Amino acid sequence: MFLEKIKSAESGVLLYGITPPKVGTTPERVAEIAQKTIERLTTLDIDALVVYDVQDESARTKEERPFPFLNALDPLEFASTHLGSLNIPKIIYRPAGKFSPVELSDWLEELHNQNFYPVFVGVPAPDYPVKTSLPEAYEIWSRHQDTSVIGAVTIPERHNLLKDEDARILDKMSSGVSYFISQCIFNLDYAKQVIEDLVISCTEKNISPPTVIFTITACGSAKTLQFMEWLGIHVPDELKEELKKSDDILEKSVKICLDIASELTTFCMERSIPFGFNIESVAIRKAEIEASISIAEGIGQMLKDKGVRKVAKDYEAQVVK
Repeated sequence: MFLEKIKSAESGVLLYGITPPKVGTTPERVAEIAQKTIERLTTLDIDALVVYDVQDESARTKEERPFPFLNALDPLEFASTHLGSLNIPKIIYRPAGKFSPVELSDWLEELHNQNFYPVFVGVPAPDYPVKTSLPEAYEIWSRHQDTSVIGAVTIPERHNLLKDEDARILDKMSSGVSYFISQCIFNLDYAKQVIEDLVISCTEKNISPPTVIFTITACGSAKTLQFMEWLGIHVPDELKEELKKSDDILEKSVKICLDIASELTTFCMERSIPFGFNIESVAIRKAEIEASISIAEGIGQMLKDKGVRKVAKDYEAQVVK
């Protein structure tokens, strides 16, 4: 139902995001990781699985990376080869600028043949040699626009600094983008400001707003918190202190994540903007993975309680009609 929900601008979309195993992982271990992923997600009521393309962003900042960078397996290859039995749509990230127009076109054909959906992201560093610009990439994708949807990324932290995220979103919408997945949200004010300014811009131009999907991530340790900040995620000082002083930082972060999701739900409903959530699970610790599942279940139930997300039987009834 993901395609239909995005095309009809229905709120309550629920995604779950993962990274593929690292390059060099044995085939047996890759298969084991995939099987555990399938087992965990089969019980979840989600609309699609996001598979990230992991890039080395070290050139973006002079600060030392808290965790060493390790290349990951190709997300399309991992999803198609190992997650095929997980019967939900897959959303695959791709840094369009790293590939030639021919390579990108071939990749999109393969994606489309499997009923997967693309999200184009930028290159890992400002000085990276770009082979295909984002407008060119969207133009290549446009041949699939009748039977597919394409997403992009939105970064509230960038809007706080440059005040132009609403303009960036509208520009990408003009190229066919219909939904946006945010960077991980820990600063509610930043996220709300993007929505507020986006609603104003859409009203001024008399166009319908896109679906905005907020990424929610648990934080299991002080080092993970440090890594989030290295990635450019802004964690307000009071929230940072709450996490650091907590007896159980993971448990505390889960509560914070659920509170953030609830507040954003109310905020978007009041402004009649279509929205959803992407629960990100990029940690390797079992406790953090289980926490992400708990967050996904909690947010899903919260959306149903607020009447935003339909239960499965309601969709079945719709189909029968």
